[in-house]
Formats: sequence, C-alpha cells, structure tokens
Amino acid sequence: MASTHRKPMLESEIRKVLTKAIADSKDDYIKNAMPSIVRVELSKDLRFANVFVSALGKSEDKSKLVDYMNESKGMFRTAVAKSIRIYKAPEITFKPDIGIDASLRIAKILEQIREEKKGDE
Repeated sequence: MASTHRKPMLESEIRKVLTKAIADSKDDYIKNAMPSIVRVELSKDLRFANVFVSALGKSEDKSKLVDYMNESKGMFRTAVAKSIRIYKAPEITFKPDIGIDASLRIAKILEQIREEKKGDE
C-alpha cells in the first residue's frame, strides 16, 4: 500500500515525465497532434495508471490519438521506468479527457439561455 502523500506525488511526477516524453517523441503523429496530459490517476497499489489526454481538434481526432497512444504505451512506460525510482512502472492506459469539452458545451448552453432571456424581455 502506498502512503497517502506518495501517490499524489507519483501522479504528478508521472505527468511531468509523460509530458516530456511527448515533447521528445520522434513520432510525428504524436508531436503534430500536440496532446496534453491533463491528469494521472494511479491505482491504490500503484500498478495501474489512467492517463487523461486532451488535444485540440475534433472528438474523432482525439479518440484516434488516444487509440494510437495506447498502441504506443510501451514507449511511455519505458520513459516512466527510466525516470522515476519505483519498484515496477505502472501499466499505462490513455483515456480522453472530457472535462474541457463538457465545460465548453455548458458555456454554450448558458449563452443560449442568456440570449433567450434577453429576447423575452
């Protein structure tokens, strides 16, 4: 079991390592998509890491990017293993981050409501 302060510290460090691995990547597809690591969630036993990724563009492009990154996850796991002193590097799974899209959708809905109220007055 990981101590309570170690897990958040490792999540932050993994996020930094993955961000650097993306910047240093020789893979043009990953570099051109300019993904950003939004957050990392480690399991309690530190064996699994869910990495939430965001990128500019359409949702289809984002899902393709996440699929591609999952196919290349060995490269990212190797980067984590080389950079962080940990017994066993966690198994990485990339997932799309829907937080930004959801907030944009909510902002549009709120704007529509404001305009409807102005039209009613």
